[in-house]
Amino acid sequence: MTDLYQGFTQSALGKQVTKLLGLPQPARLDRYAEGGPLVEGTVAVGGRGRLAAELPGILDALGIASTTDTTGDDRFKALVLDATGLTTATELVELRDFFTPLLRRLDRCPRVVVLGTPPEQTTGAERVAQRALEGFTRSLGKEIGRGGTVQLVYVADGAEGAVHSTLAFLLSPKSAYVSGQVVRIGAHGSREAADVADWIRPLQGRVALVTGASRGIGEQIARVLHRDGATVVGVDVPQAASELQALMRELDGDHLVLDITAKDAPHRIARHLTEQHGGVDVVVHNAGITRDKKLANMAEDRWESVIAVNLAAPERITRHLLEEKVVNDNGAIVGVASIAGIAGNVGQTNYAASKAGVIGLVDSLADDLDRGTTINAVAPGFIITQMTAAVPFATREVGQRLNAMAQGGLPVDVAETIAWLASPGSTAVNGNVVRVCGQMMLGA
Repeated sequence: MTDLYQGFTQSALGKQVTKLLGLPQPARLDRYAEGGPLVEGTVAVGGRGRLAAELPGILDALGIASTTDTTGDDRFKALVLDATGLTTATELVELRDFFTPLLRRLDRCPRVVVLGTPPEQTTGAERVAQRALEGFTRSLGKEIGRGGTVQLVYVADGAEGAVHSTLAFLLSPKSAYVSGQVVRIGAHGSREAADVADWIRPLQGRVALVTGASRGIGEQIARVLHRDGATVVGVDVPQAASELQALMRELDGDHLVLDITAKDAPHRIARHLTEQHGGVDVVVHNAGITRDKKLANMAEDRWESVIAVNLAAPERITRHLLEEKVVNDNGAIVGVASIAGIAGNVGQTNYAASKAGVIGLVDSLADDLDRGTTINAVAPGFIITQMTAAVPFATREVGQRLNAMAQGGLPVDVAETIAWLASPGSTAVNGNVVRVCGQMMLGA
């Protein structure tokens, strides 16, 4: 699905017109190609804190070139600053001192990551300084332009060795449409990461359940998890059975045809995973529906069907799989929420309630999981799919431009984010809600 406006802005005439009128000029985003390097270029590393000395070695282990020498006029693909050592407001000037000279030396589609200490784990002046990092990174994300992204990663004390998976994702084109986010490592439960034998195929030998897998975002999730080595078990309704079966044959996966709202769905899923695969390592709750209407005109069936599919079914399935210990050690549960569940949306009280409930499910379980299991959510913004293609042109254009990247995302952007959260290297990433929205201007 082509973004016609973006194509126009790349033409000679389009560049002139958009510059003259002050219109958005969305950059073409770098996205990961299978077999490619995580980072094409060099990462400049700076700062003083708990991770500073280890960062070059961590990046080297990921196959990413880095340097602490920022003199001269070399260009960089990414910048990483360890700000865990900032303990007072006056020390925040170190953010300016590091970034200001380097921002004009960044290649297109650059990546910026700031590492901090979770404010809730600090006190006094240090808490003030660490909380200030959020305003800094979110503002820089809206300034950086050229398809760049900026993230803040709060690393709990003792979780320094668990940052590999998160840096691999945030510094690579896999995070093309993720910006202005705050990620916490080691904030809930485990502060260690499971071993990853192959960073190219981190899900090798793992079994991944994906609901709503036959098309759209679900199909891309299945494809990316398969690319990363997982055996995918796709689930979808009987009406989508042929598409589901064809996709799973292509991916050498498995399938289960059922309605996830059925009373026996949790039991059937658990039995299938246990008997056919010996359990499951990754559970992705992607299946979802919309039945939009303003609340004054909302019929009961519109409300109940959306809550049933988007929230009640994922909750029932998750709790059953956990209670029956179908989820293996170091397993990952990922819910697909929505920016609507954070910021709300006209005509979507039912949908927004269901997606905010998905975030609530993460909150309710994050501190109670054991055996290295994690639960996180992704919250997509405007993702270009067949569904959004049916939205009226003017509404669609506004929706695509109201973010720092001035464009819609692709289903693969959601899939890449889920693959990061599903990785065994992300077992210290728990209880997070990560927006895949190009850093929306509203609700961000």
